[in-house]
Amino acid sequence: MRNIWTLFKKEFRSYFNSPIAYIFITVFLVVMGWLVMTGFFIENRASMRAFFGLLPWAFLFFVPAATMRLWAEEKKLGTTELLMTLPVRDHEVVLGKFLASFSFVSLAVALSFSLPITVAALGNPDPGPIIGGYLGAFLMGGAYLSIGLFVSGLTENQIVAFIVGFVLCFLMFIVGAEFVLFSLPHWLVPVFKYLGLGSHFDSIGRGVIDSRDIIYYLSVIGFFLWLNVRWIESRRWA
Repeated sequence: MRNIWTLFKKEFRSYFNSPIAYIFITVFLVVMGWLVMTGFFIENRASMRAFFGLLPWAFLFFVPAATMRLWAEEKKLGTTELLMTLPVRDHEVVLGKFLASFSFVSLAVALSFSLPITVAALGNPDPGPIIGGYLGAFLMGGAYLSIGLFVSGLTENQIVAFIVGFVLCFLMFIVGAEFVLFSLPHWLVPVFKYLGLGSHFDSIGRGVIDSRDIIYYLSVIGFFLWLNVRWIESRRWA
């Protein structure tokens, strides 16, 4: 745990060593807040539905941008080899980087808590979908982050890591969408619906917290972190 904590602090601080982190968080909050409040006054209804409907799409850009440098920058600067010579285990390095990026994204999401407070002051929203929506946001963010972290390890170019991470997250998100399921054979529909990141988020966002959805997200996170560890081990042998 000590090594994970040390790596976590290093990676988390690195986000704020440049103004990029502040710009990302500010743009995320301003754009999401503007879209939500615009929809609120148009519909004249106290609801966070617009926010949670837009959040997965915002994550498609925000999360790959948060993970693209985690391994790609190390490889470009040649510090990956130095990191691997330190007395740390492979899974400790991966967990340290993942937890740092998860904390960064969670901070951005947490700063949006002023939106439900504002909505509650203007109306009487149902707290169930709001609680479920935020829980789903953290779980989906973790899944996107694990994918982005794995992709970042495959290249030393941050732009390539961003694009590939975006595409992979997008495919994982829409694979369970209705328009995709409609074109599939009937026997494949339950499989693709279960594999889609978006279908599980929709379920939690309705305020229905099902253990199967939570297990699914934790499984996706664990699988891609495991792939990341295997990638480090392959580099050590190489």
